[in-house]
Amino acid sequence: MLVIAFLFIAAHNLLDHVHVAGNGLAAFLWSALHEPASFGFGRLLIYVQYPVLPWIGILVIGYYLGSLFSSHYNSEKRMKFLILLGFVAIELFLFLRTLNLYGDSAIWFNQKGASLTLLSFLNVTKYPPSFLYILMTLGPAVIFLAVVNKPLGQFAQKIVVFGRVPFFYYVVHIYLIHLIAMIAAQFSGFNWLDMVLSDKANHTPQLKGFGFDLSAVYLVWMLLILALYPLCKWYDQYKRSHLPAQKWLSYI
Repeated sequence: MLVIAFLFIAAHNLLDHVHVAGNGLAAFLWSALHEPASFGFGRLLIYVQYPVLPWIGILVIGYYLGSLFSSHYNSEKRMKFLILLGFVAIELFLFLRTLNLYGDSAIWFNQKGASLTLLSFLNVTKYPPSFLYILMTLGPAVIFLAVVNKPLGQFAQKIVVFGRVPFFYYVVHIYLIHLIAMIAAQFSGFNWLDMVLSDKANHTPQLKGFGFDLSAVYLVWMLLILALYPLCKWYDQYKRSHLPAQKWLSYI
């Protein structure tokens, strides 16, 4: 499983230059596997933004690493393994990204200043996640996981609620934040209808000029987390009290 997962993650960028043109079934299936695209089937418009090939590899890696957290596995050995794995991923990212040869279709350039060059260096592809994107994000994440793997403090016991219901939070927050965006558009002098089924205001002519600075975005983000906490806590309690009788709850 680990070998297959690594092949999915490391080798899928070899397919970056493979394209299936058109709006037919073959193009749609290829898009679902590897290449984000949009398709029109009559009045139905479908956006494919999460091709499955690299994500399957990431899921399998997570499944494999789950065995490290079994009760009989030595915690010190687990920490050492995760830290080693994380640093190997980071070093491999730095090596491959510096060469600019493989791992991401977006190559980096020297810019006018050091900060812009750094941003260019870090500007890797998320849709689908490139090999370098996966190394750059999961490497530090695995090290963080090793460091914080200890008895939970009072604050951690509260925020771990989100970790127990991640998909539930993800789905609910999308609809809630979109509703907030529609209300914000209306109060900013725009038509809220233009925000329906749209999250790209900069690509919609009618919404040109709509938006807020980062301070407002971070404020909304924090308020959104606080607003969803009671709902996530309720669902966490419901989920744990109804498992394993209702096994489908484990997926949300």
